[in-house]
Amino acid sequence: MSGSQPNLERILAAPAFPDDTGDADPGVMAALAAHDGDPTSYPLALRALQASRLLAPVVALLGEVEYDEHGLAHDKTSDMAAVLLTGRDGRLALLTFTSLETMRRWNPEARPVPVATQLAAQSALQNDAAALLVDVAGPHSFVIEGDDLQAVARGWTLAGVGGRAAWIRPAGE
Repeated sequence: MSGSQPNLERILAAPAFPDDTGDADPGVMAALAAHDGDPTSYPLALRALQASRLLAPVVALLGEVEYDEHGLAHDKTSDMAAVLLTGRDGRLALLTFTSLETMRRWNPEARPVPVATQLAAQSALQNDAAALLVDVAGPHSFVIEGDDLQAVARGWTLAGVGGRAAWIRPAGE
């Protein structure tokens, strides 16, 4: 062929967490454990999570199935999907985990996708979820919802002010 060829070289983005072993951040686990014992430590746990990596589980869902003339399935498709949990009150929550271990407690078949907590919060909102649920199978479950979910998704900073927590939004927003 003559002439110039378009550059078809593909460039993959570098992984966001290249040295990630799937272990939980010890500081996050300590903050979540403290919150279990003292719910007033919620801001400290939220701040620890906000600065960490979470694992979003992805599971296979059966798609279309084709059957032969004998009614036997011979061709199947599947899709990969993030996991939303419906609470007793009917609201949706996006599941996330602090480690491979906590994710495997919930579902050993799930595949982990490492994401920043801000991205997980954005994904929850994009999927019309009311909450981000961390470590549903324990040992220390945690829920981010409402204004806190919105603030985490926007990348606002949680700060302590006069013994209380307050969100600081970036200048220009």
